[in-house]
Amino acid sequence: MAKTSSNSNLHKANKAKKDEFYTQLVDIEKELKHYKEQFRGKVVYCNCDDPFESNFFKYFASNFNALGLKRLIATSYKPSPIANTQLGLFGDDKTLVPVKGRPKTNANKFIINEVGDLDGNGAFDLRDVAEQLKANKNNEWAPIEGDGDFRSEESIELLKQADIVVTNPPFSLFREYVAQLVEYDKKFLIIGNDNAIKYKGIFEFIKENKIWLGYNKVKQFFKPDGSIQNFGNVGWFTNLYIEKKNEKLTLYKKYNPSEYPKYDNYDAINVSKVAEIPQDYNEEMGVPITFLGKYDPNQFEIIDLLNRYTLFNSQKTNENVRQRHSHTCNINGKAVFSRIVIKNKKPQK
Repeated sequence: MAKTSSNSNLHKANKAKKDEFYTQLVDIEKELKHYKEQFRGKVVYCNCDDPFESNFFKYFASNFNALGLKRLIATSYKPSPIANTQLGLFGDDKTLVPVKGRPKTNANKFIINEVGDLDGNGAFDLRDVAEQLKANKNNEWAPIEGDGDFRSEESIELLKQADIVVTNPPFSLFREYVAQLVEYDKKFLIIGNDNAIKYKGIFEFIKENKIWLGYNKVKQFFKPDGSIQNFGNVGWFTNLYIEKKNEKLTLYKKYNPSEYPKYDNYDAINVSKVAEIPQDYNEEMGVPITFLGKYDPNQFEIIDLLNRYTLFNSQKTNENVRQRHSHTCNINGKAVFSRIVIKNKKPQK
């Protein structure tokens, strides 16, 4: 995942490996434990993951049999800084020697169809995957012609084979990445910045109930140099079934005009905290974006997203002003941060 402001910078970061953040295995395990049964018999594709570096690949390879996977596919973005060395594939004492003459600039694809106890230690683990890849027994490790970009023809052909995509895509390409998954009707579990909720396209998918938030936040990533990078607004996006999506939010407050003022420039009341959504109000309400972590589509309807684009556009504010503002609507002339407009489908009387 490269943190950049343009495709050009993204590609440079991928090449230099200077600005990449990798997901910690503990965060993958923490989230994936909620979906295990949904992976049985499925083809999983990690299409932004160099198997030599990715904990997503390590998680699915080491849990291949426990999850009952049919196949695991992973593709890397070229070049992997360690793919053509004698380093162990999984950071242990086992080495995976590249095929002689393999070009160092190639992106790689790994296809795992089975994991057996080849090293005879009585367990199915990463060492067995490494042994099978070296022996090329029903598994494949090979270069791909392009650069491994998820939008390339080769990557799309692999995507068509997949049932579920799981990865940490580039934040700068998140909108385009999700659009591709929706276009090919794929199940997915991916990491993204909370700000993506406000992106044109992503919010429409949320409103149409094609994507929702997962269970956890991802607060730390590690960098190639071993250092830790902290984040406060990163989490999981998915269209897999989750239990909490059908858990009704308990409401305890009653509507009082003095506690719930209306916006100056939008016909809805403001709710400062998700926990304070009035149980008896049947009109439009603006709630914080954190509401999506509690959203039950059987209880609420999502109407709109109030941010600088919708409101400033309606006021015909020029582009320069629009780009400089991060607030949305006003209450008594004071700006309020972005809000999701909702209605309670079954307000209490």
